[in-house]
Amino acid sequence: MQKKQIVWILVIIFIVAGIMRLWALGQGDPMGDEVLYAFRAVGMLDFDEANEQTTPPEWFDPLVHSSGRVPEVYAIGTGVPWWTKLSFHDHPPLVFFIQHIFMRIFGESAFVFRLPSALLGIVSVYLLFLIGKTFFSEKVGLLAAALSAVNTHYLFISRLGLQEAYVVFFLLLASYLFLRSLESDSFFIWTGATLGFGFLTKYTTFILVPIFFTYLLLYKRDAFLNKKFWIGALIALLLFSPVIIYNLQLYRAVGHFDFQFSHVFGQNPEVWQVAPGKEIGTLGGRVREFIPALFDANSWIFCAFALLSLFFLRNAFLWIAIIFLTGLIVVFLGPSSRFLAMLTPALILSAANFLYQQKENATHESLWRCFGIFLFVLFMFFEAAYSANSLLLPYPQGPRHWAFSPLRYENFRWGYNELGAYLQNELAGKMPAFHFDMQYQFLNNLHEQAIKKAQQKKLQPYPALILYDGNIDSIPQLWLLDRLNLYHAWPVIKIETFENMVRENGDDYFLQIGFERYYVIIPTKNVPWKDDIYLTSYGSKLEEQLIARGMKPFIIVNQRGEEAFHIYQFKELGV
Repeated sequence: MQKKQIVWILVIIFIVAGIMRLWALGQGDPMGDEVLYAFRAVGMLDFDEANEQTTPPEWFDPLVHSSGRVPEVYAIGTGVPWWTKLSFHDHPPLVFFIQHIFMRIFGESAFVFRLPSALLGIVSVYLLFLIGKTFFSEKVGLLAAALSAVNTHYLFISRLGLQEAYVVFFLLLASYLFLRSLESDSFFIWTGATLGFGFLTKYTTFILVPIFFTYLLLYKRDAFLNKKFWIGALIALLLFSPVIIYNLQLYRAVGHFDFQFSHVFGQNPEVWQVAPGKEIGTLGGRVREFIPALFDANSWIFCAFALLSLFFLRNAFLWIAIIFLTGLIVVFLGPSSRFLAMLTPALILSAANFLYQQKENATHESLWRCFGIFLFVLFMFFEAAYSANSLLLPYPQGPRHWAFSPLRYENFRWGYNELGAYLQNELAGKMPAFHFDMQYQFLNNLHEQAIKKAQQKKLQPYPALILYDGNIDSIPQLWLLDRLNLYHAWPVIKIETFENMVRENGDDYFLQIGFERYYVIIPTKNVPWKDDIYLTSYGSKLEEQLIARGMKPFIIVNQRGEEAFHIYQFKELGV
């Protein structure tokens, strides 16, 4: 195949990959763990309102003794030390930093905090072409790139602000540079640098170390005597050194490492007795769930091809990678879709090679060759349609699994984005006229900074108070409401808190402060709630009172036309 043809095919593949990753990127509701990263990335602040997983800035804050959020032994209160800025209590800092830069430049939105993932996903398509070309041939590389452009799981992880899009990118880039280093040892240095950035992304990228080590031990032991190999290793260590310093200082201060390393080393910190994400069941259960989880994350046709292709795979590096990655997922992590994403590139490469070999082994009669090409094109169209139905359309059509992937529900369009758009429109060009004192000094400092920036922009003071039902789902609450409070100083409180303050201070308490506009946000039964108790929620009771007074809500509907939220807006409120 001529070079010009390859370039044009790659251009088409990149266009398809870009459309599939960028189309309606911000439309899915902020419902999953991506919010836990993006929320902290806004201000590079290791705090996300999690009572069950408090953080070092809380422990060292001067006001910690009055907060009641942490055990007394952790209420150090001496001031937040410098080293807490080097990492986060549960993950390395690189993903947070990249999202922070993007949001500083382009603004705070789901589209923006997902954009780096989408861009890395597009680049990863090219990396798969390079690796496929290195392992097999240019044509296999093109097939792998084409598959990755439309593969449901690969697309899914590229459309969320999770760390795994970054992890997959660094897994591929480091693997390609490692393969190049087997031919030219100067690439060992670049491999080391890539590993270092990968380690700063997420600790799961450490799996590359045993993969590379095993391959060198079996096929190129003289690399261990190469000076450039050790220079690369030193560079990786230096790049990861901020996290090392963070953990050493944390151990000196409280006697244990960060959330992930404390779990690895069998430490059980009093402050982290609840460990979200670590309840992965028994080993037998994880083994049984592995294949069904693959079918949940991919189209059934791709899974069939990929698993079948493994019986014909003859590539040592890929097999070493598949074995180690599968072991990591089954034994230590659990087969959730985000972790299985690390395995998807290897399955794509194996499937691409298998499909190409079937074409090469077929009879050379033109009719059969045309029929084989037709089947491949049909398969690609199905994969693209399955992915679009699963991830791009507002709501999927057809039967689950056969026509779309359950991954759709990771950021289903319930109507939270519409709520966010409503609040953004109401508060545009305005700044809070009043704001409440916070439980920590570093949060009060955030408020002061937000007010100062708003004043510099000459925004109009707006004496508004935002109330919301405390049973709203906690993840979108964090992004849509707590973000307005913490980073922009808007007074946002639960209806329950409001009622308690009125009872304690009198009916005119908020009027005396100076509030002149009230917003009451009440979710309907058509959106997920924190609890299933709808009729006994504070919002539902308050709404009954408001309706009895003749008030009518502004109704926010989702893209299916369902009522998602009722917003009551008025100038005076008595409870």
